[in-house]
Amino acid sequence: MISRMLFALTLTGGLATSLVAADNQVYELRTYTLVDQAAEAKLDAHLESALVPALERQGLGPIGAFDQANAAPDAPIEVMLLIAGPDTDAVTGAAAKLADDAAYQRAAADYLATPFDKPLLRRIRSELLLAFDCWPTAEVPQQKAAGRDRLFELRTYESPTERTGDLKVEMFNSGEVPIFLASGVAPVFMGRTMVGERMPNLTYLTVYDDATARDAAWKKFSSHPEWLKLRVVKKYEGTVSTIHKSDWTPKPYSRL
Repeated sequence: MISRMLFALTLTGGLATSLVAADNQVYELRTYTLVDQAAEAKLDAHLESALVPALERQGLGPIGAFDQANAAPDAPIEVMLLIAGPDTDAVTGAAAKLADDAAYQRAAADYLATPFDKPLLRRIRSELLLAFDCWPTAEVPQQKAAGRDRLFELRTYESPTERTGDLKVEMFNSGEVPIFLASGVAPVFMGRTMVGERMPNLTYLTVYDDATARDAAWKKFSSHPEWLKLRVVKKYEGTVSTIHKSDWTPKPYSRL
């Protein structure tokens, strides 16, 4: 993953003052809230056999599909879909192109014929994000390539103002990510929200072998000497007002 970025400096020689990257991806982070478990099974069939292949035919990807982990028994059933694309037009224009995709229309026929009085979904929530310069493209986890289990953690950082939101993104771009990597916090994607309900904010997804590895990585990060220096830089004070965290596991058909 490090090879995807050009570091001005390495951790061994001091933190980078900037990370240089081009061709930042755009992401749609889509969350389906379902009526019941049977509805989730039907959505999974649609995503696996129809939607994900169709989006890949458009050149989008990697595409991740996730179940929420450790949800409360009475929590709503949610499925999260991450759609990565080369630019805003490719991601936001994808749905319109499905109408002309005959293979999609055939594979999605049952899903598209869902009766209005027996819906599968309560709602679909969607956000549009632009990748950080320091992490310009979504990375397929090493665990996925090796066929191993993996646990994903999604974090959203809300900022109190647009300016402090800019500074928090700058903080990531100017040195926070190398500390992640040195600590075992492995990013999958990192993006600033361009359209969404919690703006100004940023969202990122990281991956681990399991919860024990996740907790150990964050413990190492929180005590890393470079993080202890960065977190007290005065201009970065007050850049995060609220943090939302959730754990996710991959669907069998997830590309991540």
